[in-house]
Amino acid sequence: MDMLFIALGVLALLFVVLGSGIWVFAGLAVVSFGSLVLFGDMSPQRVGSILSRILFRAGNSWELAAIPLFILMGELIFRSDISDRLFKGLEPWTRLIPGGILHTNVFGCAMFAAVSGSSSATTATIGKITTTELQKRGYDRQLSIGSLAGAGSLGLLIPPSIVMIVYGIQAEVSISKLFMAGILPGILIAMLYSGYLMLRTWMSPELVPQDQSSDITKLQSVGYLAPVLLLIFVVLGAIYTGIATPSEAAAVGVLATLILLVFERQLNVAMLKEALISTVQSSTMVCSIMVSAALLSTAMGYLHLPSELAKWIASIDLTPVLLLCALALFYIILGLFLDGISITVMSLPITLPIIEQAGFDPLWFGVFLVIMVELGQITPPVGFNLFVLQGLTGEKIGRIARASLPFFVLMCLAAAILCAVPQLALWLPSLA
Repeated sequence: MDMLFIALGVLALLFVVLGSGIWVFAGLAVVSFGSLVLFGDMSPQRVGSILSRILFRAGNSWELAAIPLFILMGELIFRSDISDRLFKGLEPWTRLIPGGILHTNVFGCAMFAAVSGSSSATTATIGKITTTELQKRGYDRQLSIGSLAGAGSLGLLIPPSIVMIVYGIQAEVSISKLFMAGILPGILIAMLYSGYLMLRTWMSPELVPQDQSSDITKLQSVGYLAPVLLLIFVVLGAIYTGIATPSEAAAVGVLATLILLVFERQLNVAMLKEALISTVQSSTMVCSIMVSAALLSTAMGYLHLPSELAKWIASIDLTPVLLLCALALFYIILGLFLDGISITVMSLPITLPIIEQAGFDPLWFGVFLVIMVELGQITPPVGFNLFVLQGLTGEKIGRIARASLPFFVLMCLAAAILCAVPQLALWLPSLA
């Protein structure tokens, strides 16, 4: 059967099934089963036997254990006053920079991303404080919302990152090295955001209030920042010193968070119950998608789609730049409709062989892919950061999306810089 016909058939099946509104994990399983029956000339019994073995194997992956643990850590922090203290700790350091405490959105999200691993958790935790405070102090509403939407996406790139764990499992790439690869690109994006805020407020001083005084001294601010800095040190220190794997470091992070909250007398039964329930809901969603993605990957392998597409890409002799531009456009379009984890698990069986055939480093591509996924977090109609901000601010999605547009452009610029200077992602892992 013609490979182009099979590829179009699988894509049509994918769009029809997911477009029906079915849950993503169930949709992927249906597409996997249907593809092998319709295009692989297999009996339903044989397909069921193959997929059941893959289902069991994928569900027993040890690396998946890190996902619910990092989600639990973020849920516990979200329900504490750590985000409030993070804002107070950053305030005296940012008020003298052009743009003032608007930069707390960027710096706060970058720091919280280093203990959360989730874009929506980062946006919600930092936003519950900064959106109210910045409005109360007279900062421009559009700039405040837009910078938070953009900076919140750093939760996917700055380690530890749930999407990077997902990519590492699927691509069979070292998760520890992936975490290292995301550090410098994450700092680059944060610097671009802060640079834009400085330039914009320097050109339009009316966007920020004239009085930016603070009652908190820089010495006092260290005490406010201590909880987040401690958790960053514990989690990342455990990974990069070799004491713990990413999965084990997640457990260490949860333990450190619980001890910290007990020490500060913030942990109670109601809080723990809410965090556990929310963690079960979120991690069940993520892990079920991961397992069903393994089914799709297996189905694509039996149909020989990835290898044939890779050969076809090689035969038309696209330049590396054109290939990356085509993939970037492909991922931006997917980001309009799907969440980051769904994008990753659905696309990798096809795009990873193409990337490897073209000679790109899978480690580097993991960072490039996460930036593409980040773009989807701030693009309507399915931009998760936009939904989070809508709940926090009460603004319409359209207005939030317009406020996020400059930061979308800056993230595209960061992706271009990463393509031009791949060592941004590869230098730190090369030292390990």
